[in-house]
Amino acid sequence: MKICFHTLGCKLNFSESSTLAREFIEGGHERTEDFREADVCIINSCSVTEHADKKCRNIVRRIHKLNPEAIIAVTGCYAQLKPYEIAAIEGVDIVLSNNDKGDMYRKVCEIGRKGERQEVTSCSTEELTRFFAAYSSGDRTRAFLKVQDGCDYCCSYCTIHNARGASRNMPIADLVDEARKIAAEGHKEIVITGVNTGDFGRTTGESFADLLRALDGVDGIERYRISSIEPNLLTDEIIDICASSPKFQPHFHIPIQSGCDRVLNAMRRRYNTAMFEARIEAVRKAMPDAFIGIDVIVGFPGETDDEFQTTYDFLERLAPAFLHIFPFSARANTPAAAMKNKVQDSVKTARAARLEELCEKLHRNFYERHVGTVGTVLWESSPKAGQMVGFTENYLKVKMPYDASRINTTERVLLSRVDESCEMVGEKVE
Repeated sequence: MKICFHTLGCKLNFSESSTLAREFIEGGHERTEDFREADVCIINSCSVTEHADKKCRNIVRRIHKLNPEAIIAVTGCYAQLKPYEIAAIEGVDIVLSNNDKGDMYRKVCEIGRKGERQEVTSCSTEELTRFFAAYSSGDRTRAFLKVQDGCDYCCSYCTIHNARGASRNMPIADLVDEARKIAAEGHKEIVITGVNTGDFGRTTGESFADLLRALDGVDGIERYRISSIEPNLLTDEIIDICASSPKFQPHFHIPIQSGCDRVLNAMRRRYNTAMFEARIEAVRKAMPDAFIGIDVIVGFPGETDDEFQTTYDFLERLAPAFLHIFPFSARANTPAAAMKNKVQDSVKTARAARLEELCEKLHRNFYERHVGTVGTVLWESSPKAGQMVGFTENYLKVKMPYDASRINTTERVLLSRVDESCEMVGEKVE
């Protein structure tokens, strides 16, 4: 069979899709990027916003319209939360919960001829107990290693606890084995990922710091990045490990969601702005050139103009390297969905636009600060308009004329200027 994957949402989903794809390839099947020629189309869905749900539905309908004979299978968070809503879409043959996504290969092989029967599995949040081990492969330079799943935080706006269940993880020894497999495939960099990555250890009694130390000793991996970590879990110990190891890169993705303490309290976040600022200061003290990306939600119910301005001013003062901006999206069965004083969509759009402008300024400022310095770049494999691109230790995107012999190698590069697209132009170090 020819199998096509369409993955929505987070890097965790990408690692899981890649693992499913390897199982099909090892079973003698062929992966294709063109769903029109596929015998089976597998969609790994996201449900972090209503837009993500809608995108999944649209993809299903488009696949069925253009390839009506293909078996269509849907898994992931939308499939976990609303399996029968997806099953009702014309063309869907298999819907698997997050607990059952590891059975995808077997279910596809069992279902047989298109239209023979429909398979739908569902489970409650409490039943989400299985851990689907996963890492991504295919890109020669970077792999995403899933170390943790689920979340116990239950923030008032978030449905991920319902979609992924309680926090759980594999033992460190098993994850070290996974990292060795990644190294054996030729990857030089691992991005450590999970739903609440820093909460690692709930299942095994180990700690995230223990995991980082163990991964640091894996031969063949030159770089690690932490995909995202909650500010209250970014301890001094973790910062020290990242600062002292040449393998752990000065690059942090830390969600704040709001720069207003009243809104943070309504969101049921586990920190306030003072704690968040202290964590940023601790990172910068240990790693002055660290790339810091921050998640922020605009238009949470009850957020006033003054409270948004407080968030704007706080972020402008913190001056992160990048902002990931999300207009609030009400999700079913969350406390925030029932909150009063909803913010109009037009107001959310305007607030997001203001933060986008701020992000552009902060992002360019961070790049321009590094002009004239030398960075170590890991070159990626795909040429673009005769250029190759790669990233420095602190996630500056650099481009130089394409040279196939340098792909998947690290090289010290002079960061000569920032171009109009806010990418760094590199030159050879003489």
